[in-house]
Amino acid sequence: MTSQRATLVGLSAILLWSTSVGLIRRLTESLGPLGGAAMIYSSSALCLILFNGFPPIKSQSKIYLLLGGALFVCYEIFFSLAIGFASNRMQAMELGMINYLWPCLTILFAIVINQQKSRFFLWPGIALSLAGIVWIMKGDGVWSLSLMWHNIIANPVAYGLAFAAAIVWALYCNVSRRFGGGKSGISLFFVAVSAVLWRQYLFSEEPVLSFSLTTVLELLFIAGSTALSYMAWDIGIQRGNLTLLATASYFTPMLSALLSALWLNIIPTFSFWQGVLMITVGSLLSWMATRSS
Repeated sequence: MTSQRATLVGLSAILLWSTSVGLIRRLTESLGPLGGAAMIYSSSALCLILFNGFPPIKSQSKIYLLLGGALFVCYEIFFSLAIGFASNRMQAMELGMINYLWPCLTILFAIVINQQKSRFFLWPGIALSLAGIVWIMKGDGVWSLSLMWHNIIANPVAYGLAFAAAIVWALYCNVSRRFGGGKSGISLFFVAVSAVLWRQYLFSEEPVLSFSLTTVLELLFIAGSTALSYMAWDIGIQRGNLTLLATASYFTPMLSALLSALWLNIIPTFSFWQGVLMITVGSLLSWMATRSS
C-alpha cells in the first residue's frame, strides 16, 4: 500500500469516529443509557475480535494492561453514559464537545508523565479550548457564571461524566504511549467495557431491550465502524503521512458536531459553532506548541 493510500485510510478513521456522538445518542434513546451502551460495546468487541483477533496477553506490558485497561474502560463508560444521560439531543452534542478537551489535556499531562517539551503558546491553546466549552454551554444568551452553573446542576451526572471522560482519555493516551510498547489491547479492553456495562444493566431498573430494524442497522454500523476505524488508524499512522493525520485529527470536533447535527436532525446555535471553532483552534495551538519544540 502506498503512503498516499495509507493516509486516506487513516483519514477515514477520523470520519468514522466523528459519527460516534450522534449514533450513541440515537441508540441510547432506543435501548436506554446502560442497555444501549452495553449493546454498542458488545457488538464492537465482537467485530474487533473477528477483524483483529484476540491480543496475546503474555506479550503485553502488565502496567499497560492493568492501568491502561482500567483507564480505557472508565473512559468508554463515562463517555457513552454521558451522551446517554443527556437531557436532550442538543445537550448530548454539548457533552460530546466537552470530550474534545482531551487533546489539550493529553499534552498537558505529557509534560508531567512523559517529560514532553512545549512552547509558551500551549497555555493560550488550553485556555482557548476551555473558553470554547464555556461558550458552548452559554447557549444564545449572555454568558454568566450563574447561568453556566445552572446548566451543570440541571444534569450534574452527565456533565461530570463528560469532563471525567476527557481527563481519563488524556491519561490513557500518555500511559499507553509510555507503557504500551507499540502494542494494542483494544479488543481485550472492549470486552472488559462490555462486561462492566452488562453487569450494571442487569442490576439496573432499565426495561428489557426492544429492537427495531433501524436500531439493528445503527448498531451494526457503529460496531463495524468502531472496528474499522481502529484498524484504519493503525494503517494510517504506520504507513501514511503522520503529520497530515495528526493535523486532521484536531478538526474532529467540527466534523463530529456537523455529523451529529445531521444524524440527530437538530440545528445548533451560532454560539455552539463558535465554541466548536475555539476548541479546534485551541487544540491545534496546543499541538503546535509541542511540535515546534
